[in-house]
Amino acid sequence: MTKQEKTNLIGELTQVLNEYPHIYLADTSGLNASQTQELRKECFNKNVKLIVVKNTLLKKAIDNSEKELSELEDVLKQPTALMLSEVGNAPAKLIKNFRKKGFEKPTLKAAYVEESIYVGEDKLDLLSAIKSKEELIGDIIMLLKSPMSTVLSQLNSAKNILAGVTKTLSERN
Repeated sequence: MTKQEKTNLIGELTQVLNEYPHIYLADTSGLNASQTQELRKECFNKNVKLIVVKNTLLKKAIDNSEKELSELEDVLKQPTALMLSEVGNAPAKLIKNFRKKGFEKPTLKAAYVEESIYVGEDKLDLLSAIKSKEELIGDIIMLLKSPMSTVLSQLNSAKNILAGVTKTLSERN
């Protein structure tokens, strides 16, 4: 690879790092061709972009990035796969589901999610539990809807009670 090709690749990686809000670094070494193909297919289905990169090029792209990603450089050992997503928990859930099928890899090296850095495989459960923007909006709507539903049901029951009281009073007279 020529110096110009490396420079172009670093520029493209820097642009990708700046573009995506959630960045995962994973180790996919040890997966055979069919397992790698299956992982790529699942990434495609879950809107997760998977890129296998050289650590030296990724380090330079991290240095050039607009985001504060310098803590990720410590995990750039062994082969690294970038998993990029618009949804913060999508790559973590994908990794967990893929490993439920009996695979040992991919393993989480580190992640940049919601402007925070998470380092280590032990953070996978935490990252998969983070709610996406859509899930949070759904929760808020349910919380707002619940009191309104309660008020409406109480008004409906009050209407029936009032009608019953009115009927009883009219029958007495």
